[in-house]
Amino acid sequence: MDILDEERFRDRISTVSEEGKRVWIYPKKPSGRYYDYRKIVSYILLTILVISPFIKIDGNQFLMFNVLERRFNIFGFPFWPQDFYLFVIAMIIGVVFIVLFTAAFGRIFCGWICPQTIFMEMVFRRIEYWIDGDRGAQIRLDKQPWNADKIKKRVLKWSIFFLISFFIANIFLAYIIGSDRLLQYISQGPTANISTLISLLIFTGIFYFIFAWFREQVCIIACPYGRLQGVLLDNKSIVVAYDYKRGEKEKGRAKFKKNEDREASGKGDCIDCFQCVNVCPTGIDIRNGTQLECINCTACMDACDEIMEAVNLPKGLIRYASEENIEKKAKFEFTPRLKGYTAVLVILIGVLVGLLFVRSDVEATVLRIPGQLPEQLDNNVIRNVFTYKLINKTTSDKDAISFKLKSPKGEIQTVKKNEIVVPAQELIEGTFFVEIHSAELEDNRNKIIIEIYSGDKLIETTSATFLGRRSYN
Repeated sequence: MDILDEERFRDRISTVSEEGKRVWIYPKKPSGRYYDYRKIVSYILLTILVISPFIKIDGNQFLMFNVLERRFNIFGFPFWPQDFYLFVIAMIIGVVFIVLFTAAFGRIFCGWICPQTIFMEMVFRRIEYWIDGDRGAQIRLDKQPWNADKIKKRVLKWSIFFLISFFIANIFLAYIIGSDRLLQYISQGPTANISTLISLLIFTGIFYFIFAWFREQVCIIACPYGRLQGVLLDNKSIVVAYDYKRGEKEKGRAKFKKNEDREASGKGDCIDCFQCVNVCPTGIDIRNGTQLECINCTACMDACDEIMEAVNLPKGLIRYASEENIEKKAKFEFTPRLKGYTAVLVILIGVLVGLLFVRSDVEATVLRIPGQLPEQLDNNVIRNVFTYKLINKTTSDKDAISFKLKSPKGEIQTVKKNEIVVPAQELIEGTFFVEIHSAELEDNRNKIIIEIYSGDKLIETTSATFLGRRSYN
C-alpha cells in the first residue's frame, strides 16, 4: 500500500461514506479505568448544571443569563448592561483558557467537560445500551424488520429521549428567565403560558434532534473547536495517541497467535483487533494519527488496555502522549508558547479580579439635560439642571437617597420632595438642580463631583459637567 492509499482516510470524515451518505456509528459500550473517571466527572458536572439555577447567594441566582432583559448572574454576582465589559473580559478569559489547555493537552475539553459529549455519552448512549443492547445488538436491531420487539424498543427509547430533552429545555430556560419565574410558570400550568410552552417545545425538538439523530455530527461538522485544534496543536501537545513505534515495529501489525514471541518475530504489539475503532464514538481509527474527529474521550485507551492485558502485553499502546514523546521519548515541556498563553491568562484574571473589587453595588449616571441653558439666579448663583439614573445591583433596597456636592462648593436640590428609594435590582430616574456661586467656577465648563448617600452611608461617587454663565454668550 503506497502513502496515498494510507492517507485516503483524510479525504472524508468518518461519518460520511465515499458516496456522500451518512455512516451511522454504533460504538461498543466502553468500560475501564478512564471511563469510570469520566463518569464521575460527568455526573458531578451534570449535577452542577441542574442545580445551579436553583442556588441563591444573597438572593441572587448562582448562574443566570437573561439575554432578554440583559441581566446576568455569574457565581451569585449580578451583572447589568453597564457591567458588560466585565462579562466580555470573563468570556475572553474562557477562550484563552481553552486555547492554553488545547495547546497543552489537545481536545481533552471535548471528551471530559463539553456538555454535548456528557449528555451524549453519559446519558443518551447509556439509555440506548440499556434498551437496544451493545454494538452488535444495535446493528442487528436496525437491520431487522419492524416487528413488535423493534417497535416496543424504538417507542420506549424515543419517548425517554423526548422526556430528557424536555427536562434539559426546562433547565436551560431556568438559566435564561430565572428559576423563580420558571417555577411560577410551572405552578400556573401550561395553558396560562402558551408562548413559553411553545418555546419549550421548540428547544425540546432541537435537543431531541441533536441527541437522537445528529449526535456525533455536532462534534465533527458543527463545532469549530475540532478545526481550531489544527492550528493550536504541535508535536509537544499531549493528546490521545497511538504509539506507532511500539505498535508497528519492523513487520507492522499482525493478528495475535497463542504462545508466539512477538518480540523475536519483529511484529508490533498492535494485534489488529479493531477494538479501538469499534469503541470510538466518532468512528475513527486512532492508529491513523490525530484527526479532527477525535474528541480525546479515552474510550480507545480503555479498550486497548483491556486487550493488551488479555494477551499479556504491556498496557499504554494507546495513551496520553505527544508526538515528540512517541518519537523521541521526550518528556512534557512547558514551551515558550504555553508560557505566553499563561501570562496573558494571568494578566486577564488579575484585571477581572481588580475590576470586580472596585465595582460598586449602586451605579449612578448623572448627565446635564442637553439643550438646557444655565440659569442666572440672584447673588451670582448659576443653576444647571441634571438627570440621574441609579441602578441598585444588590438584593436589598437602598432608601433615604440624598445627593451632596463634594466639589466645588454648592447646593443640590431634587425635584422629588418625597424620600428617594432605589428598590433591589431596579433602576430609578429623576431630576435635580445644581446651584454654584460663579466665584467657585474656574471655567465655562467645570467638572463637578457628586456624592450619593443612603442615609449616612456613602454608596457612590460620580462626576458631571457644569456650564458657567458665559457658555452660551
